Amino acid sequence: MSSIVVKGVEKINSLVWFRNDLRIYDHSGLTHAVQNSNRVIGVYFFNPDHYKINELGFPKTDSFRAQFLIDSVKNLEKKLSELNISLIIKICNPKDKIKSIIDDFDINRVYLQDEWTDEEIKEEECLKSLKSKIDIYKYSDQFLYHPEDVELNKVPNIFTVFRKHCEKNLNVRSIFPKPNSMDETNLLNLNFTLPSLEDLGLEHYKEDSRSAFPFKGGYDEGLKRLNYYLWESKKVSFYKKTRNGLIGIDYSSKFSSWLSNGSLSPRIIFNEIRKYEREIEKNQSTYWMIFELIWRDYFKYISKIYGNSIFKIGGILDKNYEWSKDLDLFKKWIDGETDEPFVNANMIELKKTGWMSNRGRQNVASFLSKELFIDWRWGAKYFESKLIDYDVHSNWGNWMYVSGVGNDPRDRKFNIQFQAERYDANKKFQKLWLQEKISLF
Repeated sequence: MSSIVVKGVEKINSLVWFRNDLRIYDHSGLTHAVQNSNRVIGVYFFNPDHYKINELGFPKTDSFRAQFLIDSVKNLEKKLSELNISLIIKICNPKDKIKSIIDDFDINRVYLQDEWTDEEIKEEECLKSLKSKIDIYKYSDQFLYHPEDVELNKVPNIFTVFRKHCEKNLNVRSIFPKPNSMDETNLLNLNFTLPSLEDLGLEHYKEDSRSAFPFKGGYDEGLKRLNYYLWESKKVSFYKKTRNGLIGIDYSSKFSSWLSNGSLSPRIIFNEIRKYEREIEKNQSTYWMIFELIWRDYFKYISKIYGNSIFKIGGILDKNYEWSKDLDLFKKWIDGETDEPFVNANMIELKKTGWMSNRGRQNVASFLSKELFIDWRWGAKYFESKLIDYDVHSNWGNWMYVSGVGNDPRDRKFNIQFQAERYDANKKFQKLWLQEKISLF
């Protein structure tokens, strides 16, 4: 949406349907809703379908990511209340409640972030029957480079070509400031309760002291991490050197979790990095942080172009490989019981914390798809379940890439033992996560 402001039009009642945009800052839909409405209400749905046990025997969204999401929605509720905007929180499929909400509050406009993958589109279908009585406005703040500035039909199948084009020809749009507060009369005289993990059919977990991601969800926590990584510790200046680390909170930015549910936007991070470059230092590491944001954009555009092909066994290349459906072997991969200690350590870390380093993710994905030859989509689904920073586009894009059915022009296979020797030469990471198994001997 390029603009929603319509001069001379009477202000109306608006509903902002939050999904993967859980913030008030750099949120064009919320900003425009506040500017053009006499009433603004937010809504967030905890869709039970997202927490059900799938055909492989684990929840579609497990406890780690669910708790991070609950934290994020809680913070969103707090930030909206500071603007005198209420957030309706429902544990239901949107189709079951969206009409009654629109009717009860005489909603004329619905604002929601543009999504294009299958499940998100199906959730939106409940709005189709309401088109005669409401206007629907979509926005695209999840990108670094706005879709209106990127020619979708010219997005190449090789990332480097895409990156160079963006860097040379495109500008990052300005961020949207925090909206003005509404009048106190905008608040609803209703209380909405956040769900617990039990409400979502999930189990509580004990936080593991070894976790490289001991953080909570929400804009405030994301901003705190951003300030720490750039301004307090200046770790961003060493990002390129440390990004392949395996242990501790500082080997990478960890921004991905807040980006994945939209607690932070890529433009917020980009602007802070540019400010850091002006005031502190500009080097290869600060560039590499922006480089990673462009990668994130790229996988979004790939999924936008290819649609549901990213979920097909042949991927976007329609490759016809022989994939195994060995559930016992797959479970050994999940439980960290393979013949590769480095793979096992990473898988146990994921199982116990909901986090895994980028280096680890590449290795375990390559091992599953190119050593065990197991359907790579099973691995993608397990990552979807466990990873706190799961993002549909990056997750499935990366799994296709590593499995030889996506955007890797070289179709690489990781040498797991070489990777372990290079990135965990003293076996400190393996000892950290395999100590329980070692103690048995």
